[in-house]
Amino acid sequence: MDALTPVQLRLAAMNLLARREYSAQELRQKLSQKSSDQIAINQVIQRLTEDGLQSDERFTEAFTKMRLRQGKGSAVVGFELKQKGISHELISAYVQGSDARWQESLSQLIHRRFAGQIADEPREKAKQLRFLQSRGFTPEQIRQVISELD
Repeated sequence: MDALTPVQLRLAAMNLLARREYSAQELRQKLSQKSSDQIAINQVIQRLTEDGLQSDERFTEAFTKMRLRQGKGSAVVGFELKQKGISHELISAYVQGSDARWQESLSQLIHRRFAGQIADEPREKAKQLRFLQSRGFTPEQIRQVISELD
């Protein structure tokens, strides 16, 4: 693998960032596929961050909004952000489990998936609750939304 010049690395990074936001870690992984010079890659990412072209905060905000629209819960989104190298502080700021956005997303998911009704039959109800938990909603969030539906 040929080492790209810092200018070529910056251009490659800017081309990626023109399409969507990337976390610094994701950008580092993408650029590592193009060059083995980790020092140059880190310098390019640091400079892009200083210039305001790359921002983990902007990435976190955009990623959280996208996952909310997809009906994902706070637990899954927090885990995915951690996997993408986002700091604990940013995750806490954007993915607060008691936030009303998650309640609204969960409520919409229940209306879409279950026609706004949680089953009375224990076996079917357990199946629905497992589905909601698999989407990343906490048992507390689920209980709160279900109590509002009743």
